[in-house]
Amino acid sequence: MPLSNEDNLRLNVLLANKVQAIRIDESKMIVYGLSERGEAKIQLHPNCRDEQYLRWVRELISGYILGSPGGYPVYLKRWARMGQTKDDSLEQFLMLGEPEAVVAVVHAPGLTPELARRAWWALPDADNARSLLRNDSVARDEFAKLLAAYLVDYLPFEEETANLIESVRLILQPGLIDEDTRQKIWIKGRTKTVYLIGFLLTQPDDLPKPLPARRDADYIQTGLAPLVAKGNQIATQLVRITNGSGQTFLETCERVLRKPSNQEVVNTLFDLIAGYFESIRPDDYDDEMNILSLIERASNLCETCEDTTSVERREVLAVLPDMQNAVKAMLILSGLGYSVLRPIFSRTTAIGSLMRKKLAPLTGPILEQFAVLRQ
Repeated sequence: MPLSNEDNLRLNVLLANKVQAIRIDESKMIVYGLSERGEAKIQLHPNCRDEQYLRWVRELISGYILGSPGGYPVYLKRWARMGQTKDDSLEQFLMLGEPEAVVAVVHAPGLTPELARRAWWALPDADNARSLLRNDSVARDEFAKLLAAYLVDYLPFEEETANLIESVRLILQPGLIDEDTRQKIWIKGRTKTVYLIGFLLTQPDDLPKPLPARRDADYIQTGLAPLVAKGNQIATQLVRITNGSGQTFLETCERVLRKPSNQEVVNTLFDLIAGYFESIRPDDYDDEMNILSLIERASNLCETCEDTTSVERREVLAVLPDMQNAVKAMLILSGLGYSVLRPIFSRTTAIGSLMRKKLAPLTGPILEQFAVLRQ
């Protein structure tokens, strides 16, 4: 391994001093080492092509840490992002100077807050920040606030819709950002509605700038209180959707539905709406329903009461018969999903205004259900 004598000596000293993590800046040919005493820096002096020299550097490091110059095992890379890395290897992986080894640590279920700090030092980027914040023990640690702040700053530069939604969702976990930051992200949703999806996923009952309850909310709550107390899910959901938080949820969903940017936003919106009403979803709903069959099935259920939740519906409508349309609207919304989108999305990859035009026959009936529930 023909490293320069100076580099060979300094790397061995670094490794012998209980290094916790190693990071290699390939563009500047610098090796950084993290230890309890702080950060060390080694400027490399290559005597051949940089790529070849870095390979030798990693072989030296791997030989010291793993006892083999082979570096991070290639076959393990397939498992890294699946969270299948053994917990007892995590500390060693952070010392290899291999980005893929850091990714393996970040995705490991046995990750601790301390190892998360070292991994973040070794490879600070948006993907790793999201992965770290998905780990419950890390998300509860004070260190998580730093990760959330990084993602907040990175939001304007995120290009992938799924990553943007996930970043907002993770940022909104309890205690990670202050209220001022939360409000600023919410305001950005006025022009970029994909931001609102993250709020709807994480805080459906605690959205910013809540609207007033429906005018008849007190009447509904009073009439259904005994049924709510006994666990009637239809009654509970009707009270929930007519109070201020429920009206805010509907208004926010409507804002997204009127101007979604792409198919991923629509898919996610439909899934989260169905999730909001999941407790009252009839047992006989399936993945073959289109919007027309969904509406027909919900109408029949309200009239015939043939499924297992019929008793709850009868109880609610016996007390508040004027709520039949509202109950039907909730049943329709509980059945949203890809099945109602399939007839359109299976035939087009359109986005933006063209996609919205093609979705009109579907979004129209859904907006009607929102209107019934908002009055």
